[in-house]
Amino acid sequence: MPEIFDRVIVLNLVANTLIFYVAARLYLLPLIPRVRPQQILVPILLLHSTRQLGMMFLTRGATYPGLPQEFAYPAAFGDLITAIIAFVALRVREFRREAAAAAAALAPSLRPRRKMLSLLMFG
Repeated sequence: MPEIFDRVIVLNLVANTLIFYVAARLYLLPLIPRVRPQQILVPILLLHSTRQLGMMFLTRGATYPGLPQEFAYPAAFGDLITAIIAFVALRVREFRREAAAAAAALAPSLRPRRKMLSLLMFG
């Protein structure tokens, strides 16, 4: 078997890093001056939601046989936990937006305070 197959995970990581760098340069960096920080948070959380791929460290054949278990398990489950937290954070962010809209709609007498409510909900 060619030696390139021994380096697949390294090539995968390098290629994905390059792809995300190009995507950030094309789509995120030009938007930074015009976008609020809460809006920039979504692509970052989506990116980290894909970190469940670290579970490959536990898959036979995905890494070389000499990979120490002391490294593989913490790395795999650390990535999985990071992905779960990022995905939950996306939902919490959406819930906060819905809660702010509902609070503003339920309190028409507080219309002058709507901006303050929005600031409290969105940071």
